[in-house]
Amino acid sequence: MIVLITGFLLMLIGIWAMLSRKHLIRIVIGFAIVDTGINLVIVALGYVKGKTAPIIDRAVSSSQGAMAGVEAVGKVVDPIPSALVLTAIVIGLAVTALMLAYVIRLNNSGKSLNIDDFGDQKW
Repeated sequence: MIVLITGFLLMLIGIWAMLSRKHLIRIVIGFAIVDTGINLVIVALGYVKGKTAPIIDRAVSSSQGAMAGVEAVGKVVDPIPSALVLTAIVIGLAVTALMLAYVIRLNNSGKSLNIDDFGDQKW
């Protein structure tokens, strides 16, 4: 429960950082904080108390016949949220790197990191 609350809190902090700041680097950091909060929420929702990781070992034995597979499924958590979080971490890293590349490009062209200085590039 504390991980779920922390995830939602990080999402709120990141959204506040993106919407209230004018510095481009701080906006990118706000995006990264939102991304981390979303990952924490997904992990918290995928966790089931009293169950183990989906790894075949002594806790989840599969050598006891056909019914052992059915019992094993009831002892483990769903691996899909963990896999989604790992994928989201990689995608978030790539998107953050792309945003930082855009910030560097904007800084080289406009010599500023304040978003208000780029009013001529709006549509």
